[in-house]
Amino acid sequence: MDSKQWNYISLAAVGALILLAVYLFWPPGTQIKKGLDIQGGLSVILTTEKANTDAASMDRALLIVQQRVNGLGVSEATVQKEGGNSILVQLPGIKDAKQALKVLGSTGQLEFVDWDSIPTTEAAQWDAYMTALDQGGSPKLPKQLTKGSYTVLLTGDVIVTAAAEADTQKPGNYGVSMQFNSPGTAKWATITTEYAKTNRRVAIVLDGQVQSAPQVINAIVDGRSSITGSFSADQAKQLATVLQTGALPVSLKFSDTQEVGPTLGAASLNQGLLAAIAGLLIVAVYLAVYYRGLGVLSWFSLAIFAVLYLGVLGALSRAGAFALSLPGIAGMVLSIGMAADTSILIFERFREEVGMGKSPRTAAKSGTKHALLTSVDADIVTFVSAIFLYALAIGPVRGFALTLIIGLVTDLTVGFLFTRPMVIMLAESVISKTPALWGLKGGTKNA
Repeated sequence: MDSKQWNYISLAAVGALILLAVYLFWPPGTQIKKGLDIQGGLSVILTTEKANTDAASMDRALLIVQQRVNGLGVSEATVQKEGGNSILVQLPGIKDAKQALKVLGSTGQLEFVDWDSIPTTEAAQWDAYMTALDQGGSPKLPKQLTKGSYTVLLTGDVIVTAAAEADTQKPGNYGVSMQFNSPGTAKWATITTEYAKTNRRVAIVLDGQVQSAPQVINAIVDGRSSITGSFSADQAKQLATVLQTGALPVSLKFSDTQEVGPTLGAASLNQGLLAAIAGLLIVAVYLAVYYRGLGVLSWFSLAIFAVLYLGVLGALSRAGAFALSLPGIAGMVLSIGMAADTSILIFERFREEVGMGKSPRTAAKSGTKHALLTSVDADIVTFVSAIFLYALAIGPVRGFALTLIIGLVTDLTVGFLFTRPMVIMLAESVISKTPALWGLKGGTKNA
């Protein structure tokens, strides 16, 4: 295959990639997902209290947090491990940040406790609290029960399913129904059979807080039980989510919490896009003035770069692996500059070799090749740095690294498949006839 055929194949490949890219990102406002710093929402980094947490425990904690986030019903949420002991949770468009934090931070340790074993003072405080709630008051939440000071009859690891349901005894209130596994059902039947003889109370305790403390009237032998109280529908749903996902294997704390409003996010997006467009226009004008016809060629290179770039972002968004953030926009702006720099390297090397006495045709082939190899060397250094940044960074910085990586790959793709073939084809046809129009000084050889 000669070089001319290869050039035509390259341009045809670019055309096919453009069509595919447009399909993947159009319309960009809906196909490319927005991150929480643009759409608004909640970003949380959960970190283990122990520095050296084993990988298996972190994987289990990640799975539980993912299940809890799914239970919140937030679309386009992101849950991923950051480093060895942190979990990043991003919840775009979340409406109730406080409730979300409560669900994410709950250890999920459910206990069925003998009410009579709770210290008298603490029992009295919780009794008064639950009575005030039943009467529609707004009492102060008592302190958590002192761990180890009471008798645990059963733990939440016996729960198979949990679901929110309306409280038939108190219209407008909701509760959580639970189904136990076989060992839990048998043990619960024994406990409730004994407690029903004297109508003793069983406290249902979640993370040290008493949720309810009903009297046992009848034995429960089918493994079903419920938590009742002054729960709203959302609160009951969130509690059910925590119970069904189980207790976290490690204790997590909030090491970073950021809440972004949608108005601020929209304004930041507009400013970021305006900066990107302004930068692109300035670069385009400079290239046209300095390189003339070759500068105009760079407009097409940058346009193709932008289309392919958006196509990759659209594909990643469809796969749930990308959401546009403000650091990501910064990476895009930097990528535009690097794409322009590749064109400049190609044009400068081409003009330099023409100035050395080579014909435009010869200079185009050798000059563009050497320029692209130089660009590859430079981009590899940046690419490796971006890879490490993406692998080791936490939070929005990864968005910057990802868009930079995509920009580097897209830039070289356009350089090899479009810019170089076009310079060679133009050099073989029109550049030698009108050198001044293409930014070349003096005459040129035709050979």
